[in-house]
Amino acid sequence: MSYCIGDKVAVLDDVLKGTVIQIENGMITIETDEGFPMQYAEKELVLLRHDQADLSKYSDISNEDLMDKEADKRAKKKSLFKSDNSDKNQPTMEVDLHIGQLTKSSKGMDNYDMLNLQINTAKQKLEYALRNRIQKVVFIHGKGEGVLKKELEFLLKKYPVDFYEASFQKYGLGATEVYIYQNPKH
Repeated sequence: MSYCIGDKVAVLDDVLKGTVIQIENGMITIETDEGFPMQYAEKELVLLRHDQADLSKYSDISNEDLMDKEADKRAKKKSLFKSDNSDKNQPTMEVDLHIGQLTKSSKGMDNYDMLNLQINTAKQKLEYALRNRIQKVVFIHGKGEGVLKKELEFLLKKYPVDFYEASFQKYGLGATEVYIYQNPKH
């Protein structure tokens, strides 16, 4: 698609709109609605239709590729596992994996022993959460060198869960939040 100076466009992977102000060597410079110049490749932009209301993030964009992309995103989000809506207000289970919280003394334990204790504890708590239909678990692992975090991620990949960084405001950089998919009750 070719653009002309003055065309109204939107950025595909961002919530930005603007007016084309320069076209040079396949790069298009737009001025955003806030007045900032931004440069994009032609394939990153879509032409806006002027006859549609701004109902949502993409409602005024006339581009079949974008509509297909959004449909793909929605299809990918659907899971084979269904969550039970009664669990949504359930409190989050927190598991502190710091070695001082798991044993009275780590004297005589080497790094391997401590890591095994931490991972075994995480596995037991995760399986407890699965059995008891607890939907969210936060594993507090600390920053450190990242060994425990990597091992925890390796463990979590074996279960029907999603995991991501926990709230920075609440836990800082050293926690992983786990969302557990629940099968519907029969």
